[in-house]
Amino acid sequence: MASGLFALLDDVAAIAKVAAATLDDTAAAATRASAKAAGVVVDDAAVTPRYVVGFTADRELPIVAKIARGSLINKLVFLLPGAMALSYFLPAAITPLLMAGGAFLCFEGAEKLWEKLTPADESAEEAAETDPVARENAMVTGAVRTDLILSAEIMAIALGTVEGEPIAEQAIALVAVALGITILVYGAVALIVKADDAGVRLARMKNGAVAALGRGLVSGMPPFLALLGWVGLAAMLWVGGHIVVDGLAKFGVHQPHDLLHAAMHMVEGGGGLTVWLAEAGGSGLFGLVLGGIIAGALHLVPGKGH
Repeated sequence: MASGLFALLDDVAAIAKVAAATLDDTAAAATRASAKAAGVVVDDAAVTPRYVVGFTADRELPIVAKIARGSLINKLVFLLPGAMALSYFLPAAITPLLMAGGAFLCFEGAEKLWEKLTPADESAEEAAETDPVARENAMVTGAVRTDLILSAEIMAIALGTVEGEPIAEQAIALVAVALGITILVYGAVALIVKADDAGVRLARMKNGAVAALGRGLVSGMPPFLALLGWVGLAAMLWVGGHIVVDGLAKFGVHQPHDLLHAAMHMVEGGGGLTVWLAEAGGSGLFGLVLGGIIAGALHLVPGKGH
């Protein structure tokens, strides 16, 4: 073992060189993992703003901060150690778990589509809770619980993307994904929920163009949030369907995968966007059918229907 200050510095320098050499690979792995989880991220960003609806403006950002803190705890304290243990001791379980998570996304997407097409009257539920502190705590708890499910899927997708990498790089990539996605999602949510307040301030400006921009923000946020909800729903079905189709192919069930690729080959002449739309549309359609079957089966079980 080398000894002395200069030997120690040499060792540190060697470690730094190794770290620098692997940094690009780790960053690339984290980027791939984040891109794979993009559909769930969109849904996470689409779901979260509804948790601050009905609260005063001064409570919106504190509520988002509480949910973001809970999300980080979900990812780093609970899910990351579990993912690394799974990768080290039972890597064969990653694909089945990914498929289970993908099927759950399909189910959630089908349920959300049904709820959008047949909206329920929530006025009685909202009136039942009058204590603002209790309502806020209940809302944050529910949001963090939902985030745990979405975060588990994000981490599982990320793990499936980097499962061939050394265990240390997997850990670093998953930490990067956890931090990056949490900052991205809840930073975007904070901007979304405060956009109407910013619009009100701008609308009061004397400058006509600035005031018009402010009015546009105020009037544009409700349809934007509605659009975001639909985008999140589509992303759930697309990502969930894609995960299950890929998983089935790994287990020897190639028909859905082959049909999807045949559809993509048919539109190759239209360019990359057309091919992507065919892949996303086909995966989403598969996800919708699978999710509808799961939802229908669950609603037939006594006590499981709405």
